[in-house]
Amino acid sequence: MPQHEKENIISQTVTNYGGKLMSFIRPKVKNREDAEDILQDVWFQFSSLTNLSEIVNVGGWLYRVSANKIIDKYRKKKTENLEDFVYEDEDGSFSIKDILLLDESASPELKIFQDEIWKKLYAALDELPEKQRSAYIENELHDKTLQQIADEQGENIKTIISRKNYAVKHLRTRLRQLYDDLKN
Repeated sequence: MPQHEKENIISQTVTNYGGKLMSFIRPKVKNREDAEDILQDVWFQFSSLTNLSEIVNVGGWLYRVSANKIIDKYRKKKTENLEDFVYEDEDGSFSIKDILLLDESASPELKIFQDEIWKKLYAALDELPEKQRSAYIENELHDKTLQQIADEQGENIKTIISRKNYAVKHLRTRLRQLYDDLKN
């Protein structure tokens, strides 16, 4: 690819996605400077690619790289905000819930990505026994505490914790490919 053609693609991509990516990154970091640093890293990585025309979904690629850069920044800093964005399991997985809660109105690519996540999440939830599914949904999607769920269902808190843990293990297994896609 001739250099001027590559520069045109980069320039057009920055114009099309610069604001959207900043809106994606900014709420997840401490300050605007961190967001600008991450965005600059994304553009550097994008401009370093040898063949830009081989990227099938430029928007999806940019959002994945942005998410990875945010995670990298938090892993390095270990700030208090870490638990708000990433929960650390054995391999430090990205929190899918945060992606689902983003405002997708400015980005059709993000909306498609969110729809795919919802579809896979609900398919995996449907495979669970009812009580495990309920514990997960009430806690994660309806923001109830495990104690509230236990009280409402007349169950011991340890029972609810156990059900939620089984659900999380099942979802991690079923959504492993989705986690891997987000990290890569």
